[in-house]
Amino acid sequence: MQVRKQLPRLGTRKLYYLLEKDFKAEHLHIGRDKLFDLLREENLLVKRKRKCTITTNSKHWMRKYPNLIKGMSLEQPEQIWVADITYISTEEGTCYLHLVTDAYSKQIMGYNLSQDLSATSTIKALQKALNKRKYKTTIIHHSDRGLQYCSAAYVKLLNQNHCLISMTEDGSPYDNAIAERVNGILKNEFDLADTGSDMKQSRRQTSQSIELYNTQRPHLSCHFLTPDQMHQQNQMKLKAWKKKTAKSLKDLVGLTESL
Repeated sequence: MQVRKQLPRLGTRKLYYLLEKDFKAEHLHIGRDKLFDLLREENLLVKRKRKCTITTNSKHWMRKYPNLIKGMSLEQPEQIWVADITYISTEEGTCYLHLVTDAYSKQIMGYNLSQDLSATSTIKALQKALNKRKYKTTIIHHSDRGLQYCSAAYVKLLNQNHCLISMTEDGSPYDNAIAERVNGILKNEFDLADTGSDMKQSRRQTSQSIELYNTQRPHLSCHFLTPDQMHQQNQMKLKAWKKKTAKSLKDLVGLTESL
């Protein structure tokens, strides 16, 4: 419960990783499967939330760019940035969280919470990401084909900073899967989908959640390092997770929480 005060919807596998040393210090013989059982008995397993709001308008006249990252291996931080926009419900209506995330480390590099879907709001997130750069590398900026990312001002800022432009091609969420996954983590694990607050409080909650995400939440694909830790090095290879056929209810729960 102490961990979940900060990370209220953290999956059980990551929760076990964070608690394993405490279990050993207290001489508690609790394995990962046992922790699943205990949480299930106490009705503490995380249930997934599903809701959809359309944030992408790709039916426009502006230039669209080819997908440059299809089949590319992630080798280091600031090799590929993925950008996306997701919704947040507040007392003042639906707001939009504009995000730029490093695909290798999963660190959120830049963000902006606004009450509109304008390119100006998206540019603010990109500028924050550019200001946070750590390495002198050529970055591939990957996004959907929304008008914000195709706008002249956004493309100009990318070009000025020598970023290559890549976009999804067929509208499939799998073409920008990392960005979609980060959206889901923020909304499902940090309860940002519906803050139930005014805009000022929502901005504060968003900022705190992203700080916790970057500095406290371990990622399975990053060898259980946090995004900030993973971003500080460029030697580790990302873990690849293969799909498995679930043989029991416990397996199904495990597969869901491994994401």
